[in-house]
Amino acid sequence: MTNTFDTLWNFDWLTPHPTQDSDLLKQIGFIPGLKEFLMLRQVHALEHATVWVLCEMQQRNQLRGTTITPQLDNETLGGLSTEQGFYLYGQITRLDLQRAVGKALQRLQQGEWDLAVHPRCGTNLSVAMVLTAGLVISAHLLLPRGPIEQLIGLGLATSTAVQLAPDLGMSVQKYLTTSIPFNLKIVEIASTQDLARHPAYFVRVDWQDLQ
Repeated sequence: MTNTFDTLWNFDWLTPHPTQDSDLLKQIGFIPGLKEFLMLRQVHALEHATVWVLCEMQQRNQLRGTTITPQLDNETLGGLSTEQGFYLYGQITRLDLQRAVGKALQRLQQGEWDLAVHPRCGTNLSVAMVLTAGLVISAHLLLPRGPIEQLIGLGLATSTAVQLAPDLGMSVQKYLTTSIPFNLKIVEIASTQDLARHPAYFVRVDWQDLQ
């Protein structure tokens, strides 16, 4: 029999399931912007997964026949998510991107949820900045006003933020800024430019409700 302690610490409700966002829309879909927010989270996850899959494809081609251990993150690739789809930057072909997006969506939906987060996501930088600012201000307010004490507090706050920010940023991605794209379907992939006129591909997606 499950005891009270086990029940309190049961986080199964955080496990992604296919109708989670569709159910949420049915319950509180009257909230303005909710659908756009949910869609942006799913697009964000698909963007990250597509970058991971493209890195795997590129390095598999480059290292074919060698014994070198691949480094999966290719820093020349990047993306920017919107509620209608995402921009993808880097030296890639439309065919490779088309394959990667399809594989990424399939793998996410089949349970490879770690693909939804990425260490170079802007979320991590935002979390690091907010955490650093919060710790620095807290140290300033709590410690004596002497210059030595304040310098020590600044150093401790900064080093603590450096240690905590990566894991905290990944958690924020996992539970807040991304969501498994169960509701997304790929509409088209087009060559385009972003708002800053940088060349890119735009992967347009659409929402499909699940029963």
